[in-house]
Amino acid sequence: MVNRLTRAEALEILEAMDVAVMVADIINGGSWVTWVNTAFTRVFGYTLDQMHDFALNRLMGEETDMAEIDRMYQEVRRGNRASVTVTAYCADGTTFWSSFTMSPVFTGDMVVGWVGVQHDVSDFIRRSQQDRRSYELERRARIGLSTVGVASDLMAEVDNPAPLRAVAQMLSGDLVSWAGFFDVDGGRLRPLVGVEPPEDSRGRRRAAGREGGSPDDVEDPITAVLAGEEPERGWVDLAVDSPPETPVADLQAMLRPHRAAFASAADRVLVVPVVGRRRTLCVLAVLPRATDMVDAESAEEIATIIELVARRVGLAMENARYYAQEHRLAETLQRAMLPEQAHVADLDVWTYYAPNAEHAQVGGDWYDVIHVSEDAVGVVIGDVAGHDVEAAATMGQLRSIVRSYACELVEPGVVLDRVDALVAGMRVPRSASLVYAALTPAGKEWDVAYSRAGHLPPLLIRGGAVTALAGAGGSLIGFGVRPRATAHARLLPGDVVVFYTDGLVERRDRAMRQGVAALEATCADLSARDAAGVGEELLETLADAPEDDVAVVVVRVPEPGTTGLDGSATPRRRRWQLPSDPPSIGRARHAVLGSCAAWGIEDTAAAELVVSELVANAVMHGWGRIGLRVEDTPAGLRIEVQDENPEPPTELEGHETGIGGYGLTIIGRLAEWGWEPVDGGKVVWALVRPRRAQARGLDRREG
Repeated sequence: MVNRLTRAEALEILEAMDVAVMVADIINGGSWVTWVNTAFTRVFGYTLDQMHDFALNRLMGEETDMAEIDRMYQEVRRGNRASVTVTAYCADGTTFWSSFTMSPVFTGDMVVGWVGVQHDVSDFIRRSQQDRRSYELERRARIGLSTVGVASDLMAEVDNPAPLRAVAQMLSGDLVSWAGFFDVDGGRLRPLVGVEPPEDSRGRRRAAGREGGSPDDVEDPITAVLAGEEPERGWVDLAVDSPPETPVADLQAMLRPHRAAFASAADRVLVVPVVGRRRTLCVLAVLPRATDMVDAESAEEIATIIELVARRVGLAMENARYYAQEHRLAETLQRAMLPEQAHVADLDVWTYYAPNAEHAQVGGDWYDVIHVSEDAVGVVIGDVAGHDVEAAATMGQLRSIVRSYACELVEPGVVLDRVDALVAGMRVPRSASLVYAALTPAGKEWDVAYSRAGHLPPLLIRGGAVTALAGAGGSLIGFGVRPRATAHARLLPGDVVVFYTDGLVERRDRAMRQGVAALEATCADLSARDAAGVGEELLETLADAPEDDVAVVVVRVPEPGTTGLDGSATPRRRRWQLPSDPPSIGRARHAVLGSCAAWGIEDTAAAELVVSELVANAVMHGWGRIGLRVEDTPAGLRIEVQDENPEPPTELEGHETGIGGYGLTIIGRLAEWGWEPVDGGKVVWALVRPRRAQARGLDRREG
């Protein structure tokens, strides 16, 4: 039989315990302490008599979580055991972390009191806080390293038109409440999304400092960071108004709504310089989370991570800008070397050049169409070995030499002899191949005289039969040891001659002979009846993934009484490569009008104006060569203009300066339009819905 303890025996055992114990009765919903042990008095400093005199709340204070205490008490009154860990107060005012457990005391089914046991867990809580702090530091470090790495990856995405916006969005999601990149333009804050520099931005910053009173007269952290020779980060207080129409006031106006939207956001903005190798490119402004600003150590950690990101972004921006400068230099050189396609009376001529993008838009392929005399037209196509500035320079020299001798001498073999002699004396460092052909009218036919210097033979297409003009072959330019020969061929109405460089047919996975055979097979199966249509079919079939520069010249002899455009061409799309020069606007307009004539599109006024505006925008605001594509679709005439500026087109209403953007407004009234990013730039498209001719009772959309 088990002996039950009496109340006195139970209290004697509790008295011997080394933990603080109290016993209380529940009377009228309140608790009254009826007993405490010696350990309780030692820990809290209160005797049993004092506990009778003072309420239980003397063990609690401002730092005690009273909601937790009330939750525990209500749980005990329902007859359940409950525990809390809260801050407890001693008689001398000191505090400690207490783990307090209350167990109900029953009389029958009624809770009449409780027994409370308290443990000092301050050391455990302190260690837990240190562990949490260590974990938070480690987590921050991991986030920081990951953030810097992701920022580097985003800046390395060459096809991303807005890498700075992508980095800012990544920071806003992972590290801070909000982030953005800015520059100062004329004393006002200007958001940045891409890496292209504004023109003379450094000069505008200095002018703003002199004329607008910043930073000399007004303490503007943003301008100070941008203008400093050794820039350091700064802070902008959102609660303090700044002088109006200054960069810092612009930033405050932009970020105060964000601060109101994010309850966790801090009241200060961190402004960090984005520095290149020699100067400050822009600033990165971030709105940290308030929890990261509670102490100096946390704020310094966030600032360090942001500075690392800004440093990576600065180096990537400068590299991208250097590349863009080299790209524009190479493009300018290439554009200077390639001629504009001149109009040739009584002949339908189409030209095309596309550099290999892997070689910085510089190559040695070239073409030329020359008015040798009133009765003769010269066609040149050539290829200089290499894909660098030296190859382009050599190409430019050869083009000038050939053009000069062609205008003086008609016989192609003699022209190449003279070129050989001059090139040998100049010691041109690169080998080169070319074909020079002179076309002269002979009644309704044309005579083509040609000579080849190590180049692939042109192809003559007549009624589906393909003949290689392989006569008058010889060694590469500058290596001729005997007089060059001249071969002749007759061109009949409807005949087509294709001049091309090896980039059209050469691939790593097949022999050159196989590529030429594929070109001949394509030429034999052509359905287009104009030079541009022939070129489009060749490019569509053979040049979808070129591994080298591609230059093509297509010459067609029209049938008597026609322009060579009979409306039966298929596919009903055309493409051209144009230099970024104002004359390209007129050439694009004529190209579209010619295509419309080929497809029987009568109402061309809207298309003419739309293509003019699209190409004009590309010339004014883009860079690199301009790609023009036209397609007759069931929905209407689709015109696409591609350039290498990834920035989206801007309409007048959204333009920052209010200058420009009228062209898009005009286009919007004449057609549906849009834009999309592509590798290395963007495409702006417009869909025009013209009336169509129904000549011959045929549906022009067929084919």
